[in-house]
Amino acid sequence: MAARTAPDEPSGADPRDPGPARLRSPGPAGPRGPGPDDRASGAAAGPAYPIASVDNALRLLLMFRDHKRLRLSEAAEALGVADSTAHRLLAMLVHHDFARRDDSLRLYLAGPALLEIGLAAVRNLDIRHLARPVLAELAQQIDETVHLAQLEGGRIRYIAGAESGRDLRVADRTGQLMPAPRTATGKALLAELTTSQLDELFPADSSSPADGLTAAERAALHEELAHVRERGYATNHREPDEVVSVATVVRDRRDIAIAAINASAPAARMDQKRRPLVARQLHAAAVQLERLLANAVG
Repeated sequence: MAARTAPDEPSGADPRDPGPARLRSPGPAGPRGPGPDDRASGAAAGPAYPIASVDNALRLLLMFRDHKRLRLSEAAEALGVADSTAHRLLAMLVHHDFARRDDSLRLYLAGPALLEIGLAAVRNLDIRHLARPVLAELAQQIDETVHLAQLEGGRIRYIAGAESGRDLRVADRTGQLMPAPRTATGKALLAELTTSQLDELFPADSSSPADGLTAAERAALHEELAHVRERGYATNHREPDEVVSVATVVRDRRDIAIAAINASAPAARMDQKRRPLVARQLHAAAVQLERLLANAVG
């Protein structure tokens, strides 16, 4: 898992830069004989009758496991095939939503189908079960109500929570579905998406009052998400009931945000000075949950 940056410290690296490192294919094409590790563990050798195109497509998927972004030339070199062959393979992955092409950067990224498979694996681990003791401890440390939430399209669902012991506190919202741009957890998760992914979630011509955003709202959201990326945490001020929330993301081994943890309190208790301090506590809890998830996956 990639090292996390403290929530109030910018990493200084350009997230669009794939870096100079050369990609290595996860494995050679075709069958292979059993190596020492295979013999020791009893792992089976490769198939007797491999299908080269399927093998290459699966190796491409494994590259997305290890690399956030992939160039056509890098994929071709790693697979040992011509650019035209790599292009056809990537085009098929894009067609089935296993990959996504960013035309502005001329890069390929993991697609929604691949991410859904990963999220399904996390759900099968029951992230809520792992998160409950972390949230309970966090609520005691901060003495405010805390939640774990995940994206569902353009909304977030609170999947676990722990209430503060204070008399005046934010109620547990577990199970509730909220518009992502109007919550701290939603903003934290949306800040992890590209512009094209945001456009898919919130199309300009959307007729849904829950998911649609006006041009002004879209511009304001993009500006706020830029601030979230810079700070490393998100905030939200719900004015009708004067509640302020702070949130940070939980990542998987590939450094992909799979959930967000927040702390919510009356605005009078969650002032500007306290928010970075709470963000650090949320960050520490997120790291703890990430370790539990990593150990559960094995």
